[in-house]
Amino acid sequence: MTLRQRLLARVPAWLVEKVPREHDEPDEVFHRRRRVVAATSLAGAGLLGASLSSTPDSARFYGLTAATAATWVVGGLASGPLHLGRVRYRDTLRRPVVTPVLVGVGAFGVFYGCALVCRHVPFLDRAISRVLRYADRGSTAPVLATTLLNGAAEEVFFRGALYAAAGRRRPVVTSTAVYVLATTATRNPSLVLASGVMGALFGLQRRATGGIQAPLITHLTWSVLMLRFLPPLFRHHGLPVDPDLPSDTG
Repeated sequence: MTLRQRLLARVPAWLVEKVPREHDEPDEVFHRRRRVVAATSLAGAGLLGASLSSTPDSARFYGLTAATAATWVVGGLASGPLHLGRVRYRDTLRRPVVTPVLVGVGAFGVFYGCALVCRHVPFLDRAISRVLRYADRGSTAPVLATTLLNGAAEEVFFRGALYAAAGRRRPVVTSTAVYVLATTATRNPSLVLASGVMGALFGLQRRATGGIQAPLITHLTWSVLMLRFLPPLFRHHGLPVDPDLPSDTG
């Protein structure tokens, strides 16, 4: 047994066992998908970087995040057919729901544990605080809506259109790499690291199920838990996260 086979034997079946699917596309459709994906990647990355350089809880922030999500969704749908995917349950194939939720909860648990450590590393503490200020300073409903909208939109594009455009050779690696590159536009190392870890997990779910439903549910579950429980860890001395920013009240 090779090293790869031994490693795969230790990975949960829902991440490595692919369900049957027929997703073959004519060359013309495939090449068109790639052109749309390339243009969308550039536009979306630019908007993502601009949104996270804007003032938290501002009209500009919400406008740019909405534009980013719209770009991912429009580009994803325009590229060609997308699929929801299925998982094997006993002798039937079903839409994935429960397992992706549990995976999202588990991923949050791992990140929460890492966050407890990162609080004591100044470089990482500042990087995470800069991101969480958007949650801490914003109104609950708009921030939650923004989080859910962008999480779903990213899956439509990165695990939907982009994954399909990657072809048969290492689509998990390719889609994750582009996801990380797009996230570098934020210039925040904590987001880049998270995109690498979660992008690989989402990609494996996409590979196993043949669609975007599993990674989408996991992404939303993980994001909501992070939004709810991480900001309190990075409040310093009762101040909002990222206390290096000037006070709004003067």
